[in-house]
Amino acid sequence: MSIVLTSAQNRFLRGIAHDLKALLQIGGKGVTPAFLAELDEVLERHELVKVKVAAEDREARDTLIGELIQASGAALVQRIGHVAVLYRPAKEKRQIVLPRG
Repeated sequence: MSIVLTSAQNRFLRGIAHDLKALLQIGGKGVTPAFLAELDEVLERHELVKVKVAAEDREARDTLIGELIQASGAALVQRIGHVAVLYRPAKEKRQIVLPRG
């Protein structure tokens, strides 16, 4: 189940994500179970993550990003070129408090 963000929450998260570096990168193997396990762990630890998607064309990138969102239950905050920003609140210790609205 993906998270639905309001436009205010989306803006807030984009502001935080601006200074982040991409922590994960999808290569030629695509979305593997090992990559999903790593993504799950990173989302639990950081909540907001930049993922670099190394696919040739836009459709392939869209497909890979869609698979990531579906498998991780995260929300797509932003996508610029090869980089997608994903957000999922931590189950244990939440670090990011979203604005209401």
